[in-house]
Amino acid sequence: MSCASRQLSVANPLPTTASAQLFDIRSKRPNISLLTETAIVAIAAIMAIRILDASSIIKTSWFVAPGILIAAALVPTVITRRDFAGIGFNKRQIHHSLSLLGWACIATFPPMVLGLWLMRYWGFELPLRAVTPPAQGWFAWLFYQFMYIGVAEEVFFRGYIQDNILRLTGVIVKERQRLLQWISIIISAACFTAAHIIVHGKIISVLIFLPGLVLGWLFIRTRSLLAPILFHGLANATYLCLTAVLV
Repeated sequence: MSCASRQLSVANPLPTTASAQLFDIRSKRPNISLLTETAIVAIAAIMAIRILDASSIIKTSWFVAPGILIAAALVPTVITRRDFAGIGFNKRQIHHSLSLLGWACIATFPPMVLGLWLMRYWGFELPLRAVTPPAQGWFAWLFYQFMYIGVAEEVFFRGYIQDNILRLTGVIVKERQRLLQWISIIISAACFTAAHIIVHGKIISVLIFLPGLVLGWLFIRTRSLLAPILFHGLANATYLCLTAVLV
């Protein structure tokens, strides 16, 4: 679908069911087939990446893993002919997305800097230390964070999983829009966190739940993927720079 058909006002960030057909208001029960599909696709995609990450057979997992996430999000959506969240490239939505992105960075990056500095000051090892690929360098790593990790993970976790959660929960709590929004934010952030714990095998990855909430909030407020993708890339890049300086 075109991005224009999913644009929203700042005052009403979540589209009405009549215009966007977010979920079927004629049904009084959740769409079980959509629930089953989302669960199977999520589990299959995450386990495929986990196996790929642990395997020494394929040396291009940096490229294949994002491809798995994008395919997992788009293929079932195309097959079932559902709408998919747009990137948000029209002038009005770009301005709105960049404005919210700025506020999100102002609210989250200073506490992250302070928290990491205090951990080093008190002698704790930094969690989730990012490593720059030695053969590629900083520019390639930053490009990878935005164009591969940011795009792929936001297309999957926000564009596919969170949007499907909105469809599934909308039938139940359609009269309480704010509750519906927060249910989708929390569940998508939990799936985002669980995926990182499974793939990386480190319980400390639970910390990713907090930026996951911010990413879900940006998706809800803009109903597009531009702000989440940019925030994702900026957060990863900022974390890399901090860990490089503080080590």
